[in-house]
Amino acid sequence: MLAMTDAAAEAISALTAQQENSGLRFSVQAQQDAGAQLALSVANEPEEGDQVLGTEGGAKVFLEPQAAEFLDDKVLDVQQDEQGQLNFAVMQQASPDGDQPAQ
Repeated sequence: MLAMTDAAAEAISALTAQQENSGLRFSVQAQQDAGAQLALSVANEPEEGDQVLGTEGGAKVFLEPQAAEFLDDKVLDVQQDEQGQLNFAVMQQASPDGDQPAQ
């Protein structure tokens, strides 16, 4: 299952704070041999078949079925670039004996 860092959960909460029950939706835009190109959007509610993830802080993520499969063993994080813009990043989950991100 996709995990998310505390920083990513805070960023999602900030993005979706305008509308109650909204979340960040991941969908597969293009499938490639080595992975997938993902599309991100703020959605008012999940679409039929979406997997819904949430945190205690209220951040919600909606995963289209193909995106859920691709992101199953990944961690969602947010990183700041040189201009101060926040960008979501998808990384491999740490090994079982390593540090685990918040779920």
